[in-house]
Amino acid sequence: MQVRLLLGAFNTELRLMGKIDEIYMSEALKEAQKAFGENEVPVGAVIVYKRRIIARGYNQVEKLKDPTAHAEMLALTSATNYLGTKWLNESSIYATIEPCSMCAGALVLSRIKNLYFGAKDPKAGACGSVVDITNHKKFNHHIKVKGGILEKECGSLLREFFKKKRKKD
Repeated sequence: MQVRLLLGAFNTELRLMGKIDEIYMSEALKEAQKAFGENEVPVGAVIVYKRRIIARGYNQVEKLKDPTAHAEMLALTSATNYLGTKWLNESSIYATIEPCSMCAGALVLSRIKNLYFGAKDPKAGACGSVVDITNHKKFNHHIKVKGGILEKECGSLLREFFKKKRKKD
């Protein structure tokens, strides 16, 4: 009886954790929608520390004329400024797409604890799809990575953006 209660509580906790990940990813999706509205590649990110969103970012490459102005990079800068430290070892990032090599490298350098992403990026994903910078054996920091959170919603926003882009050209 006691074992059954413990297993039930554990399963409930696992389901809640999945819901929490979806809630944070939906916040990252809101950021991606801002990018979409500004004719930027619709990628969004939020950084969570102690169950609170402390930073947000969305792609602003075109707006800022800066190839490094990816959602993850902007969120990282905001989070480190907020916490007053270069290390984010107790934080998690939620990004709507698998980070590229630049962003994955910056996440490793920030020592972020967890990375949750929505859609895989088969062309430039650096968290397992093309390369895996987040868990490279030679690096001194590794990130716990979980993909596929609200994957359908994240992927459809990107597909819609590029479909619209191709119609204009």
